[in-house]
Amino acid sequence: MRGPRLMRWSSMILLVAIVLSASNAVGSTMSVGIGAFGPGSTLTTFTGLADGTEVNGLTVNGILFNYSVGNGQVQIDGGPGTTNNIAPPNIVSVGNNTGVLSMTLPSFVDTFGYGYAVLNTVAVTAATTISLFSGATPVGVLSYNGVPDPTFAGGFAGIESTIPFNIVRVTFNSVAAPAFALDNIRTATTTVLVPEPSTMLLLGTGIAVLVFFRRTRKGI
Repeated sequence: MRGPRLMRWSSMILLVAIVLSASNAVGSTMSVGIGAFGPGSTLTTFTGLADGTEVNGLTVNGILFNYSVGNGQVQIDGGPGTTNNIAPPNIVSVGNNTGVLSMTLPSFVDTFGYGYAVLNTVAVTAATTISLFSGATPVGVLSYNGVPDPTFAGGFAGIESTIPFNIVRVTFNSVAAPAFALDNIRTATTTVLVPEPSTMLLLGTGIAVLVFFRRTRKGI
């Protein structure tokens, strides 16, 4: 009697382990340059938006922007001028720059990037950080060092992931710089997107395992 019962419990443990392992899946991410965004990629700028336009809650080219600190902190403005892969108008912090700028994309992609600048004229370590999410599931995180280009520290921050994502959260080094600017958001799908195994698929696998052990037990 103990043998079949032990086998049944082993099967259940295996099923739970399979489901949990998938729910915690983390993709591999790598830094990419602006050259990774070729034909077929999407460029989002803020041309035509008036200075002073509130960014928190704004939707541009299907991208929904939210700023964790709330309204009145980030807006469309001229920023530092044409520098660091940005050109007026762009997203500029005019208040609290410690918040998280979240972007909900209109579809899943595997490559994302933007030009940025921070208010400092020397090199800044981890000037900006990108966090990727597939829904609520974290996918990966990368930070980028800013260098004077030609005046303000910044550059281009690009990231590619082996797991498709649809939410991007961006932060800036508020300790090293009191303000930031962001522009020319690029998205692309460089490979055929193959969804990660879903929970239902894993559940089916677990059921198959249970059936196998059940039949094996009956055959003994």
